[in-house]
Amino acid sequence: MARVAELIGIGEARRRVLTVARTLGGESVPLDAALGRVLREEVRSPVDVPPFDSSAMDGFAVPPSADGALEVIDEARAGAPASTTLAPGTAVRISTGAPVPAGTEAVVPVERTEEDGGMVTVSPSKPGANIRRRGEDVAAGASVMAAGEVLRPAALGVLASLGRSAALCSERPTVAILATGDELVDPGAHLDPGQIWSSNPSALAGQARQEGGVVERKGRIPDDPEVTRRELASAAAGADVVVVSGGVSVGPHDHVKGALAALGAEELFWGVALRPGKPVWFGTLAVRGRSVLVFGLPGNPVSCMVCFQLFVRPAMKALQGADPDAARRTAVLEEDIARHPRRDQAVRCRLSSADDGLHAAPTGPQGSHVLTSMLGADALALVEAGEGVARRGDRISVELL
Repeated sequence: MARVAELIGIGEARRRVLTVARTLGGESVPLDAALGRVLREEVRSPVDVPPFDSSAMDGFAVPPSADGALEVIDEARAGAPASTTLAPGTAVRISTGAPVPAGTEAVVPVERTEEDGGMVTVSPSKPGANIRRRGEDVAAGASVMAAGEVLRPAALGVLASLGRSAALCSERPTVAILATGDELVDPGAHLDPGQIWSSNPSALAGQARQEGGVVERKGRIPDDPEVTRRELASAAAGADVVVVSGGVSVGPHDHVKGALAALGAEELFWGVALRPGKPVWFGTLAVRGRSVLVFGLPGNPVSCMVCFQLFVRPAMKALQGADPDAARRTAVLEEDIARHPRRDQAVRCRLSSADDGLHAAPTGPQGSHVLTSMLGADALALVEAGEGVARRGDRISVELL
């Protein structure tokens, strides 16, 4: 596909990404390892939950129209049901969670009773009081969870309550992360004049893992066209997604686009009307029958993280069968923001809650080199291009970080 001459919008760029982001296969995952994984199947309950009528209180199970003194004839505990049937004038001592005995109309809480020897005095109770009915939580055959749901702690508990020890989940996308530049050295290493510590791979790896990815590779590439081509080919051989920062602009030492072209990559876009993040590249690379998603992100640290959030993150959600737009919300601006005449802006902001919903306030200076602007940021406020300013009080789209 030929390179688009003009910058495309954020929405069009995401659309092109999602067009080629095919959902990966599924695998059975034990519940203890399934937190944060994406469910690949609809889950229907094979049983009623709870599976029997049970007591919601410690107290006494009583028959219909019970009032006054009753003979205590048995006890029901959780895991040890009573063996008798209630008859008029009788009661069964019962614990929370225990099956109610046959003939029970209500459970009277222990604090509303007086026990004397083998007798208990109760006050009248409404029919069904303090009884959890069979199937009250989930009826047998009911749909409990939909495919695409991210498994949180409550979901794991529900699956366990259905007798499930594992869940069918989407495979996690494998990710290779590379940073280009002769000036980069590993964090902690000695810095010669003109060198900087490489921060993008650590930030990108954190973002990838946060979105369910498995980071198989993380490294640096010097500004050499042959080494760039070789390292990209090696990274793509073992990954579903390749993310490379730097080297995608038009300078004499930017070799990523040329290396990808030499490898036969199909370019789907280069350049988005976005600030920060204009020189982002996206395409696919065929590797042994697989289509690897390749993202060339700007080298500036904030631009790199912003482009990951807006373009790589939706792709990783789609690969796992999750909603790629789940992070989109709206918020009310807390201060004026000058619009850029030609490019949308992704403004790092902190969120707060108010009666009218979320409110967004910029974190401070927004330069693409100011990585600390991401500290404390809860979201990216997407300010559309145009004249004038986005006013305090305007409601705009935000992407949750």
